[in-house]
Amino acid sequence: MLPLDGIKVLDVSQIMAGPYCTMVLGDMGAEVIKVEKANGGDDSRQMGPYVEDESTCFAQINRNKKSISLNLKEEKGREVFYRLAREADVVVENYRPGVTQSLKIDYDSLKAINPGLIYCSISGYGQTGPSRHKGGFDLVAQGMSGLMSMTGEPGRRPLKTGVAVYDIGAGLTAIYSILAAYIHRQRSGEGQHLDIAIAECGLPWFTWEAGAYFSEGRVPEATGWRHRVSAPYQAMRVRDGYMMLGCANQRTWERFCEDVIERPELMVDERFKTNLDRGANVEALEAILEDILGQQDRAYWLDRCDAAGVPAGPINDFDQAMHDEHYLAREMVLEVDHPTMGRMKTLGFPSKFSATPLAIRQPAPLFAQHTDEVLGEIGLAADEIDALRQQGAVR
Repeated sequence: MLPLDGIKVLDVSQIMAGPYCTMVLGDMGAEVIKVEKANGGDDSRQMGPYVEDESTCFAQINRNKKSISLNLKEEKGREVFYRLAREADVVVENYRPGVTQSLKIDYDSLKAINPGLIYCSISGYGQTGPSRHKGGFDLVAQGMSGLMSMTGEPGRRPLKTGVAVYDIGAGLTAIYSILAAYIHRQRSGEGQHLDIAIAECGLPWFTWEAGAYFSEGRVPEATGWRHRVSAPYQAMRVRDGYMMLGCANQRTWERFCEDVIERPELMVDERFKTNLDRGANVEALEAILEDILGQQDRAYWLDRCDAAGVPAGPINDFDQAMHDEHYLAREMVLEVDHPTMGRMKTLGFPSKFSATPLAIRQPAPLFAQHTDEVLGEIGLAADEIDALRQQGAVR
């Protein structure tokens, strides 16, 4: 038994934002039917690297799904989609606004045959507004929202984040919106259309920045390796590299001074008495602390921080992170048998359920792997499926 057992999801999305959303729904037990276009399927299937001609990018974000291929430009293909939609709880799509209307698979069309349907549209700029027709991508959204102006070092070239935060953020926003809409439907029987924009999903994350801007008109700038509000909460140079130090409140700062570096006089230094003082004098503070920390290796300081209860940690590369004993103990690296690639590693589940633990029930599907199975489940006989295939309605 899994949390979302019994929920049926039609996934008409591709690349990252939509597929991440539906993967998590699938991880939680939903039956996810990935409806791929007839000409090559999800575009991420063409993204390398490859193992045995299968995309590892696709494989990492499409587990716990079934794949079928329908030609939605053909009437017979749409008719099959309508039959699937009648039994679905959720549809997730990420076409540019207007495309689903031209294909006749938009919310209003499907609502007519399934009034309780939860229909989630993920697009670059949303279904309304002056930019609605523009194509939207993660990095464009990072620039538009101001995120890139806050990322990197002061006075240097704007930088993107290390991963596609807005694509994943749009997927996360879609997940909690779908679950909220499902709870609403349980109470009212009413479905609804959810409109998720990649370009705005990250704006509510700018909490400290919004606080300063709306109260004082202060425009946030890049802070490099330092936290915007707390100090010293940043990367610090040590003898053999760097570490993260998290003195995010007064008590951890005092513990750091007394028990870690044994420099209690810093606590009474007028420049560093309060967090506000430390933030205003962070350059001087950083120089003093790095002079001290540079006398020992990272492991030495991390041990002392742990003993004193001061949050701190290594700055790992991805290889080091994937071998970190804590992540391994928490099963954040899992293995699954893929029908073509063989035994493969993938990322684990960040949610740990005590009563309904998650599992990888099946690896990412081959292109159109489950077409006959899924169409058979909605009542199509083998000869009907063959006829649809000959007509070009299904792959």
